[in-house]
Amino acid sequence: MRFLTQRRQFRDLSEREILALAISSEEDDAQIYRSYGERLRAEFPDSAAIFDGMATEEDEHRRRLIALFTERFGNTIPLIRREHVAGYYARRPVWLIENLGIERIREEAEGMERDAEHFYLAAAARSTDPATRALLGDLAAAEAGHQRKAEDLAERYLDDDSKAAEARSSHRKFILTWVQPGLAGLMDGSVSTLAPIFATAFATHDTGTTFLVGLAASIGAGISMGFTEAASDDGELSGRGSPVKRGIAAGVMTTLGGLGHALPYLIPDFWTATITAFVVVFLELWAIAWIQNRYMETPFFRAAFQVVLGGALVFAAGVLIGSG
Repeated sequence: MRFLTQRRQFRDLSEREILALAISSEEDDAQIYRSYGERLRAEFPDSAAIFDGMATEEDEHRRRLIALFTERFGNTIPLIRREHVAGYYARRPVWLIENLGIERIREEAEGMERDAEHFYLAAAARSTDPATRALLGDLAAAEAGHQRKAEDLAERYLDDDSKAAEARSSHRKFILTWVQPGLAGLMDGSVSTLAPIFATAFATHDTGTTFLVGLAASIGAGISMGFTEAASDDGELSGRGSPVKRGIAAGVMTTLGGLGHALPYLIPDFWTATITAFVVVFLELWAIAWIQNRYMETPFFRAAFQVVLGGALVFAAGVLIGSG
């Protein structure tokens, strides 16, 4: 098929094209490392310095490759990029990685180095020119040792205090971006939907109707909480992170909190469904207390008392209204 011919096979590339591909790849990797550095600089300046150093290494590799290319083939370097070669390793778009945690970014960098090493080994094996073969072999060794370079840079820039500070900053951002809005959503979804679900249950004794009311209440509350959280704060001044992430955390957890005690009403028998919903509510409230204790450092029994008392009041209101 025609679209299969739009990409070259690596085995069909000439040495001139292989060197051009290596040059463009080194340029891309240097830019990626610099992007990581810029992404981390405000919160993790020491780790940003590591990626700055790795970008400088890639610049040196590119300089050596260009010098060899111009010596052998002249000044016109053909534009050949990764996406032009079938089977060539790809790089994930920076925006898919840069919003993840610092450890995930470091893991991605290690994978980049391994891919580059394999490429240079394969390229060196195909080269017949001694100087080209030697350089490609040197670059393969350099990429293999890039992890050691990163470790050297880490020793230079990341002392124990810096690592501890970065870990605290990363943990705080995780709490503010995911845990806090997610916990607020879970509490809202679990508690606020108790009254309409159990009021409907005891008013109708119809499990199907109760489930539909619970489903609507849960989804509606999730959408409302998600948009409210996302619109409440852009995260720039508060440091709470992406409003989209916070909105997703709040919205999804609100919906799950309500669905937890709505789903039992898929059971046809009213009392079996209601007793199951009671158990689910109990588990939800204790899970909320555990999360508050684990991540928000609220004393467990204090958190349990607050959550259980609030939930019990809303639950009682729903039962009384439904039974009236």
